[in-house]
Amino acid sequence: MENGRKGGDYRDTAEQLNAAASMTVRGVVEALMKKLDKEESRCMIHLGQGDPSAFPCFRTTPLAEDAMVDALCSAKFNCYSSSVGILQARRAIAEYLSSDVPEELSPDDVYVTVGCTQAIEIIISVIGARPGANILLPKPGYPMYEARAAFSKLEVGNFDLLPEKGWEVDLEAVEALADENTVAMIVDSIKSYINISSDVATFTQVKLNLSLLKDISDDMDFCLKLAEEESVIVLPDFL
Repeated sequence: MENGRKGGDYRDTAEQLNAAASMTVRGVVEALMKKLDKEESRCMIHLGQGDPSAFPCFRTTPLAEDAMVDALCSAKFNCYSSSVGILQARRAIAEYLSSDVPEELSPDDVYVTVGCTQAIEIIISVIGARPGANILLPKPGYPMYEARAAFSKLEVGNFDLLPEKGWEVDLEAVEALADENTVAMIVDSIKSYINISSDVATFTQVKLNLSLLKDISDDMDFCLKLAEEESVIVLPDFL
């Protein structure tokens, strides 16, 4: 593929999926947990899994439990729900998020997914429907993005995060990879996992001379304004 992108046909999709999904955060944490001393009497907090059934320290808040019981007893929700989420939930989410965006959101602007994995699947399926489309992913990055892109036969362009510069984005690589078929870019950084302060939004704005991006206060502001100016979907890290 040109400019370092990679795609594929039906014959190599399975191979790409296996390669992209071979390393996961949960897999690494599980491997570490197996190496712990089984005779250890102290309580261990599993930071790679928040399952309240397996780990009581993550118990679901009683407020959520009571709300689910009330919903069940009301007999108003014992049916197939909309695939985008029930109206009451979407309305509550829209009202909550409207305080952080310039325009008021409506329930129709909200799509509720079963976790972040399904959100990634739906978004990449939609943007991958356009023939010849490509997506830019950070390297290193979360394997799920590349696995889902391979499944959707979406071309992938990888740009490096530079460890010698505090894991800054290699902007020259981004400029070289992006073209008229670029429909999305994942904005993610290893800094978010190792607790290093980052100012990717402002840095990228200045480096790429995005003069129309005003009032940048955080990465979400940057993503919204970049998407509007460049007609590209910018996906802040979901996980």
